[in-house]
Amino acid sequence: MRRTRAAAAAVTASLLAATATACGGGAADTGGGSNTAPKELTYWASNQGPDLAADQAVLGPELKKFEEQTGIKVKLEVVPWSDLLNRILAATASGQGPDVLNIGNTWSSSLQATGALLPWNAGNFAAIGGKDRFVESAIGSAGATGQDPAAVPLYSMAYALYYNKRMFQEAGIAKPPATWDEMVTTGQRLSKDGKWALGAEGANLSNNIHQAFVLGKQHGADFFDAAGKPTFDSPGAVDAVKQYVDLMAKDKIIAPGNAEYAQNQSLQDFANGKTAMVLWQSAASSFKSHGMKEGDWGVAPVPVPAGGTPGSGPGTNSMVAGINLAVFKNTDNIDGSLKFVKFMTSDDEQKILNKTYGSIPPVKAAQNDPAFATEDLTVLRTTLGTSAAPLPQVPQESQFETAVGTAVKELFADAAAGRPVTTESVKAKLTKAQQQMAS
Repeated sequence: MRRTRAAAAAVTASLLAATATACGGGAADTGGGSNTAPKELTYWASNQGPDLAADQAVLGPELKKFEEQTGIKVKLEVVPWSDLLNRILAATASGQGPDVLNIGNTWSSSLQATGALLPWNAGNFAAIGGKDRFVESAIGSAGATGQDPAAVPLYSMAYALYYNKRMFQEAGIAKPPATWDEMVTTGQRLSKDGKWALGAEGANLSNNIHQAFVLGKQHGADFFDAAGKPTFDSPGAVDAVKQYVDLMAKDKIIAPGNAEYAQNQSLQDFANGKTAMVLWQSAASSFKSHGMKEGDWGVAPVPVPAGGTPGSGPGTNSMVAGINLAVFKNTDNIDGSLKFVKFMTSDDEQKILNKTYGSIPPVKAAQNDPAFATEDLTVLRTTLGTSAAPLPQVPQESQFETAVGTAVKELFADAAAGRPVTTESVKAKLTKAQQQMAS
């Protein structure tokens, strides 16, 4: 664990109102870190696999290799997505956090604003092989425009529609839905005999935001205006959230129990044949871990409005997804932390880890491996390059995820309990979320 910084609480108090000053120049910036514990590191990894144990099994041997190469022992903790952001924010407040941690790339600007993360200036990038090794769009999701990135890309992803080929064949359905109208009509044919068309994670705040954001783009809403002011209860945003929750409340193609899902249970349901479709980022490895085989599932772009095709604006069908690797500025093993980031973003490790998780390497050289030309990764790479949009790059982004993600969670709970989900009730929840941002 890291030593406490006296100023940490004051920094976090201004978490979403301040923006950290960029650190320029070409020399490495230790950011206040030290090397008082050079033989150990604490690493918080995000849950990328089907469960925490699977991630431990994947990362354990790789971290052992790092220890053998450097003599540095890594204490690993895999943190569920439902807990990760709150854990990180608590660490920025107390100073009691890891040396190195995974963050969702959508949180980069918010966490950058705390001042708690090491800025990746030219010197720090040079220590891990250079900034130009990384795909430009991935670097673009690592912090606010005009500032040194707050993190380094680790895994790149986009959303796709995964569908169970056997269930589609048994229902006499020839192809996956390409529009939301088709999703509803197809879904109602599949939702019968105790099985459901679409899986969801109704209690997962981040996942809720990802789906609401994409539908918002399709309805012409961005959730923030050009000045960075929240517009959560705009007509387009209200329509987007209602459309998503209505898949359970009105269309009846999501099981009511999914309102409580927050730990990737929808992936297990899919693998077990309980649901026929799921919207997810790089899910292949999870399906395999639950007993599915290549060819059991198909992959297609996420649906768009009727008459449209994937692209920009109304054709947006994914957020720019990915996981970044950050270093706490007050680490007591700054040299070891830089070595660890270099190891995790090396060509060889990028191939190993991204192959295992079914994600796309943000390191250019690693993408040349034939493993990243599979059907599902081709769909994901195409989506990422042509029809994905970044979530708002504003300091308030993590607060946005919490406030609006919770509103969607509460609406799913209403739907599961049979309470009406109306335009008025959706707007009321989103207005409350917007007011929370201002308080």
